[in-house]
Amino acid sequence: MPPSVPDGSPIFDSLDVDLFVKVLSHTLFSPFFVFFIPIFFIFQGAKVTDTSVVGFGVYYVVISLFWFTRWASRLWRNQGSFLFGPPKLDWGDEIVLITGGASGVGELLANTLAVRNVTVVVLDVNPIVTENYNITYYKCDVSKWEEVSAVADRIQEEIGDPTIIINNAGVAQGKLILDLTPDDIEQTFGVNTLAHFWTLKAFLPAIIKRKEGHVMTMSSVLGITAAAQMTDYCASKAALIALNQSLRYELDHRYNTPKIRTTILLPGHIQTPLFQTAEFNTAFWFKFLAPSLPPVTVVKRIIAALDEQHSQTIYLPFYTYTAPLVNVMPSFVRDFSQWLTGADFVLRNFVKVSGRRVPEGPAPVSTDKED
Repeated sequence: MPPSVPDGSPIFDSLDVDLFVKVLSHTLFSPFFVFFIPIFFIFQGAKVTDTSVVGFGVYYVVISLFWFTRWASRLWRNQGSFLFGPPKLDWGDEIVLITGGASGVGELLANTLAVRNVTVVVLDVNPIVTENYNITYYKCDVSKWEEVSAVADRIQEEIGDPTIIINNAGVAQGKLILDLTPDDIEQTFGVNTLAHFWTLKAFLPAIIKRKEGHVMTMSSVLGITAAAQMTDYCASKAALIALNQSLRYELDHRYNTPKIRTTILLPGHIQTPLFQTAEFNTAFWFKFLAPSLPPVTVVKRIIAALDEQHSQTIYLPFYTYTAPLVNVMPSFVRDFSQWLTGADFVLRNFVKVSGRRVPEGPAPVSTDKED
């Protein structure tokens, strides 16, 4: 257990690099905002040929090209129109399937969607605690094809065919590779990876027949850049990145259903029981650059992605955008970042809390702490 940290000011607790990025994206990096800067100089008496006017004019063109390229890339991926956006998603017609929906992000997402009067189906080994009548729980170990196949028949008969699949279930062992038992490895890959195949095999045929829908994959930034004591977890999440990419091209070119959207999330640490006993750096600079995510932030982004009806890759928080770059940097830079963040020692005193198997028994009470 790490030493307790005194409560800080609510203002500084929420101060991180993501807040600065959000402000800058609407000011210094916004074409709309920058457009008026050279005009302001001209109104103040500057000439069109002055360095200040020309400089900001060039800067405006550069950032406009950057945002236009991003926009054009999204339109290309989603067969979009330059003039018209996708039709508004009618949530009343959707049936959302959420795996691992009894706790953490899945639970909050299920209850949030239910408030929107969305029909939600939750698959989990534990029941979801909710008062929402439009959430239906089915006990299911999604790591086992037989259970997924059997529950799929019940869902299709009792509720209907899901139109949105959110593969959210996850588990972490937090052990060094030589300490992992065969049961540990089978559970990690069963829940984190194979469950995605089983839900797709069970529910994707109806979505393909409908030719519209959304498949959302919960991966992790650790699927891009790994750390010690998480070999099984990192490998299982890396597999999901390849799965998502291959699925995208199968839907586009083999099933001829490009309107079925595929979104993958690559978040950093989320404040859920999964890594509850991990010991992250408590220094201000670390929390500023690599903040932990409250579940509500992830849920809001998931719902926004479903509303947008675009296939996309979601990085949360901002520092995760650097993950693909780390792997192509010189080895000494890569090792320095690993040392600076202390990533290889985050789980040195880890105790598994979420997803414990029967032989493992309940989690020790002494490991409980606030997220």
